[in-house]
Amino acid sequence: MNSQLQTRIVRYLEAREAVKSVFPMESEYSFPVGANLYVTANTPVDIERLRDCKRFIKSEAGIFSNFRGSVFVPLACKLALCGDPAAQWERARANYRMLDEHFFRSEYLALAALLLTDSASDADVAAIAARARTLYLRMRGAHPFLTGQEDAVFSVLLAQSPRSDDELFADMEECYRLLDARFPKSDGMQAASHVLAMIDGASAQKAGRMIALFDAIADAGGRYGREWQLPALAAFAADDTPVEAIASDMLETAAFLHGQSGYRTVFGYDRKTRMMHAAMLVASERDAHLANTTAQQSAIAMIAAQQAMLCAMVACSAASASAASSAH
Repeated sequence: MNSQLQTRIVRYLEAREAVKSVFPMESEYSFPVGANLYVTANTPVDIERLRDCKRFIKSEAGIFSNFRGSVFVPLACKLALCGDPAAQWERARANYRMLDEHFFRSEYLALAALLLTDSASDADVAAIAARARTLYLRMRGAHPFLTGQEDAVFSVLLAQSPRSDDELFADMEECYRLLDARFPKSDGMQAASHVLAMIDGASAQKAGRMIALFDAIADAGGRYGREWQLPALAAFAADDTPVEAIASDMLETAAFLHGQSGYRTVFGYDRKTRMMHAAMLVASERDAHLANTTAQQSAIAMIAAQQAMLCAMVACSAASASAASSAH
């Protein structure tokens, strides 16, 4: 494990504990998402500022608001990291109202509204929302039993692509076909095809790289989840680092996490979640490296991969929390 990755993991664990201290009643699955936002921003958690943002959101959004669901913790973290939380909040709410004209209300739609504050100008949101609805309907037409509320986020991300709808849809479907040959049909597998479609390159190359990474993890003695964990793995298609090196970093990261608070007991995160957190940390470290090199991928593709990783983590957090709740 290189020193940059090791430093990132230590900072992540510190940030996770700080975020958890501000949100003691929220799901354990949301803390890693918020912590990674701080690590990616290269900023330590300002606990008082984060508490202020938490109180602000609670004063502005009722207890049943979709901004108080799985997106609550990452929303507060993102507001705390920006220069003007109140202005960012108003932009997110305005985006949500725009998206609400085209989609059913959900916490995933709240996440999409939040992501748009970073990736789109206010003037472009209406057109993005309308295009996202068109893409979503095509997704649902092709896969009616797999397409759900979480796909609204991916359709919003895809709607910001400079490629045509036909090009995007053909890419998604080809990636889906290739992944379907290796993984069980699931919401996560379809979401992985959406992530791959956001990244530059030929469908076969991107899907092949994701599958090769999955196999490299297995060859190295690890096991990676085959359901909601897959979208996080798909984000590595934007990186040309040898898959064996990425797999090694992920396994070393997962092994290190296993000995840390929140990971080391039977009541901590399970193996699949731990491996996904390792993927998140390695991906964010690789993104930081690529941003400072002459990366071949476009800036749009890198941003899309980062946003897709956040979306995948929130969606997986919601699914994991729901499964944990139903188990009790």
